[in-house]
Amino acid sequence: MTDAVPAPPHSHRLTWAEIAAIAAVVVIWGVNNAAAKVATDTLPPLLMGTLRFAVAAGCLVAFVRPPFPNWKSLAIIVVLGGPIHYGLIYLGFWLAHDVSPVSVASQLWIPFTALFAWLMLGERLSKFAMAGLGLALVGVAWMSLDAHAIRDWKAILVVIAASAAWAVTTVIARRTTSIPPLKMQGLLACVALPTLAAGSVLFETGQVEAMRQATPLVWACVVWAGFVSSVVATTLVFWLVQKREAGRVTPYFLATPVVSILIGWMMGDVLTVQILTGAALTIAGVGVVSLAERNLRAGAAKA
Repeated sequence: MTDAVPAPPHSHRLTWAEIAAIAAVVVIWGVNNAAAKVATDTLPPLLMGTLRFAVAAGCLVAFVRPPFPNWKSLAIIVVLGGPIHYGLIYLGFWLAHDVSPVSVASQLWIPFTALFAWLMLGERLSKFAMAGLGLALVGVAWMSLDAHAIRDWKAILVVIAASAAWAVTTVIARRTTSIPPLKMQGLLACVALPTLAAGSVLFETGQVEAMRQATPLVWACVVWAGFVSSVVATTLVFWLVQKREAGRVTPYFLATPVVSILIGWMMGDVLTVQILTGAALTIAGVGVVSLAERNLRAGAAKA
């Protein structure tokens, strides 16, 4: 009688709860991109950022308490990852005509993180990851040169800058003492709120009238960004990476721009073959970098 082949350990498989959490994060972030466009069609971009972080700060301020280790690095993280990143993100969506191209461009933070980790921390950047970075950039360029998408070239460049800011934030966070994500989000919100509010006062006009004209859908987009995205999705991601290594779950988040593209199409985005091809190349390139980093960290852990 032959011995039965043992089944793979259950721990290697994602549970239904983990699958549901991943799907929820993908949908929340995908919808959030479309919500940013809907909101900034009525609200000035810095005002939208202010309102988002007013909601987020109200939910998260209770988590902001000492200690604050590595405060210099922490200050860079909350400034660069808060008002600068989100100010640029909302400016990009405000400039854009369509949701899809800027949503795809926002995914460049993943390959940028690998690049900046190599430049700033001396981490290894494999040829596989470099190829993925090149593929992602070619995809964005090809998508942007489409006759319909090229009108959003300014928005795409602004969102690429926002992705770079977030990538640098991520790299600095790697060398900073671990801080619970909700505490970090609370700190970020408490810094972004007054900074973006001051920027709105200095550089924007008509804020009161814009808020009066905002429909219930616009206010729902503000709440979605401030609570559902900043609090709920962050909590789910934190729960996932506590149970699994980050490289085990983060590749699934590459489906986020697919959700945004579908919603953008329903909102009237023009989706040509060139735009879709460029989006596919970008997502594929980002996926290559993500998998390369996952394999690199798995190899380092075994060494």
